[in-house]
Amino acid sequence: MSETQSLDAVWQQFIEDCQQCRCCPLGQSRKQAVVWRGAIQAPLMLIGEGPGAEEDERGQPFVGAAGRLLDLLLAAVGFTPDRFHICNIVKCRPPQNRIPAPEEAKACKPLLARQFRLSRPKVIVLLGATAFKYFTGSSEGISKVRGEWIEKAGTLIMPTFHPAYILRNNNERGKLWEDINKVRAKMEELGFYEPLQHQPPMPQGRS
Repeated sequence: MSETQSLDAVWQQFIEDCQQCRCCPLGQSRKQAVVWRGAIQAPLMLIGEGPGAEEDERGQPFVGAAGRLLDLLLAAVGFTPDRFHICNIVKCRPPQNRIPAPEEAKACKPLLARQFRLSRPKVIVLLGATAFKYFTGSSEGISKVRGEWIEKAGTLIMPTFHPAYILRNNNERGKLWEDINKVRAKMEELGFYEPLQHQPPMPQGRS
């Protein structure tokens, strides 16, 4: 069995484990576990809060309006889906799109840890206050920590705003754009991308 076949088999087992998980009440109310989008293994991992209604329906994270904005900004600096891995702190939609409860995030933590080991990212982007809080254990506000690199167990972490927040507060778009450019520069420094020949302008659309 080749390395690729082995990874595919392990990944498929992981997906099945996610779909069968009933470790918290979210597993009873959701339509399906929403596990990932992008490449299985990628140098860049982006972690959000949790699936919304559209994600629960389609089975992929960040496919609604916030996801379309995120894709727009990522594409503008040359990040393509074959080089990133997107997921969430919890894999099941909280009712009424509420913030995941601490016990729900804790129940999902072993699955996220497995996902991290399989994806093997070098850089993680934490999208929003909830992802930052549950991933790092810090209670500091996202406005205070965004844009600053954190190193944890050999992995570089960039906290920034969630794109859904930008949809509600477009005047903050420049800060998210600034942070994405910092991530791009770090990925170049680590040798995953060639330097951009020209600095792209910040996209103004939503999709």
